[in-house]
Amino acid sequence: MDEIEKEKIAALPSQLLITTVCHPMEYAKVLIQLGYEPLPPRRSTTLFGRPAMILPNVFQYIKFIKKSDGFFGCYRGLSARVLGLIASSQLTSKVIFACGIDLPEINDPPNIITDEEPKLEDHYKLGRRDMIMHTASVVVSYPFHVVSVRMMASFIGKEEDYSSLLGAIVSIYRDDGILGFFHGIVPKLVGDLTCVAVTGILTYYVNKYLVKTKDLRFYTQPLLTFITSTITYPLVVVSTCMAVAGSSLRAGRPPLMPAYPSWQSCWRDPAQKQAT
Repeated sequence: MDEIEKEKIAALPSQLLITTVCHPMEYAKVLIQLGYEPLPPRRSTTLFGRPAMILPNVFQYIKFIKKSDGFFGCYRGLSARVLGLIASSQLTSKVIFACGIDLPEINDPPNIITDEEPKLEDHYKLGRRDMIMHTASVVVSYPFHVVSVRMMASFIGKEEDYSSLLGAIVSIYRDDGILGFFHGIVPKLVGDLTCVAVTGILTYYVNKYLVKTKDLRFYTQPLLTFITSTITYPLVVVSTCMAVAGSSLRAGRPPLMPAYPSWQSCWRDPAQKQAT
């Protein structure tokens, strides 16, 4: 556990820097996931030269946000994301230890990137470790994720209650109580854990039958993670929508957001599927 904590602490500054720099793009992505379309589609052409209407891209969204709220307005919700990242880095291992989960392999994770024949047992140990740690990380940081998403969603309705971190926390508790900080966590966990599990399984078989050298195996897992995360992306959209649905925000109420009784109904909604 101590080694894992030291690694997380060492990686924290670079993670905070990347999170800060990329936050405007994350902000625009959240608004797109919520189905917010403030800019009209424009005429363009497809790869085959056929005329088509396309929606604004992320950078056009950022430009629109900046024009409305100024430069610092592009960083709405960043404070909650930073706190979530710090909480995940500092508390994940402690939560696992407090729950009494014994993971002896966590102190000596198997080295799966070698020139030797991959061992299924090593991949199983690594996958089990990653899934448990990822679950704890999501549970610890998710309340801050909900706060961040709702702060960004307040751009749609210009709600002043969500203009500050403390105001957003008070508003969420007033609307939904403690459970409001965990709205949408189930599809988030389902999507993330599916991605981790499927990536681990595919990595083993790809390295066993297709990729034979250490240098190439180094890229197997990142590439497969990208592919599987793309497949599970609709669950990320469902999680974002459920984090806002039913709240006092204009973005979380009809007609902008249907009254979903559960995340499964959001998953089955044709409008949501079209948005993904």
